Amino acid sequence: MQNFLRDAAEFMPLLLLGVKFTILVSLGSLLLSTVLGLVWALMRVSGVPWLAMIAKVIVNTLRGIPILVQLFYLYFVMPELGIRLSALEAGIIGLGVAYSAYHSENFRAGIEAIDHGQIEAAQSIGMGWGLMMRRVVLPQAIKIMLPPYGNIMIMMLKDSSQASTITVAELTLQGQIIASSTFKNMTVYTLVALLYLSMSLPLIGLVGWLERRFGKGTQR
Repeated sequence: MQNFLRDAAEFMPLLLLGVKFTILVSLGSLLLSTVLGLVWALMRVSGVPWLAMIAKVIVNTLRGIPILVQLFYLYFVMPELGIRLSALEAGIIGLGVAYSAYHSENFRAGIEAIDHGQIEAAQSIGMGWGLMMRRVVLPQAIKIMLPPYGNIMIMMLKDSSQASTITVAELTLQGQIIASSTFKNMTVYTLVALLYLSMSLPLIGLVGWLERRFGKGTQR
């Protein structure tokens, strides 16, 4: 136990540096995926056939290609096309674009769950599509979207480890570097697991609260 604590004190500064990059990748990709996911969802429910078809093709394509392949494409293939991204930029964009497909399906499900009678009522008083979405549909849909949105946040935090494959110095890569140089695999990966758990537990608690809060609200 004493050896573990001594090694933990030695390794923790480097692992915490990895935590910083893990948080950067997670927050950046969460913001990008939320914006893009909302765009794809609104295109799907716009009622314009060609817009809905484009969004459907994009979402299905992103869901059908592994995240790892998308990261490799951005970091290794795009430079051949004249577009160079840093590892951090490629990690954020790759995860953000990949997860936008899952956010899109969540947002679309929330929007389509709204009672169609309310949409007809908004249209009957002369609301345009955009105003109806802002004033009537989205405020109610958010309550339905939030619990699964929280679950996607947890998945994104854990999948940020895939950015290590394109040399982003996040938590997993820092752990691999320390383990390969010290051969103290059990200590290092125990610390890595505990750090991921310490970041995930608050999100898990938030998701549980959202499910209780809005789950009860939708049952009344």
